[in-house]
Amino acid sequence: MSEVSIIHQQRQHRFELFVDDEFAGFAEYHNAPGEVRAFTHTVVFDEFQGRGLANRLAAAALDSTRDSGLGVLPHCPMIRGFIAKRSEYLDLVPEARREEFGLGAQ
Repeated sequence: MSEVSIIHQQRQHRFELFVDDEFAGFAEYHNAPGEVRAFTHTVVFDEFQGRGLANRLAAAALDSTRDSGLGVLPHCPMIRGFIAKRSEYLDLVPEARREEFGLGAQ
């Protein structure tokens, strides 16, 4: 069984994914006005695909964002799709912006 860890690299504005200490991917963001974190790009490298790691990365990034008291702007299609499938994260997206991301009908 592989050990998976996710580290918040605040200076680089990203969450980094490691599998057995090997860099496996990241979720990038920038801080936006209005106390929100705008996620822009998520990558899990090819050799780590198919293990559900992108979902683990997204959950960790969103949970950390919630713990920081920030909202989310899911510009990244992966983060947006993750939220669309898991209603427990919808509250992170400001209600007035949900339609913009195709999340208004939930």
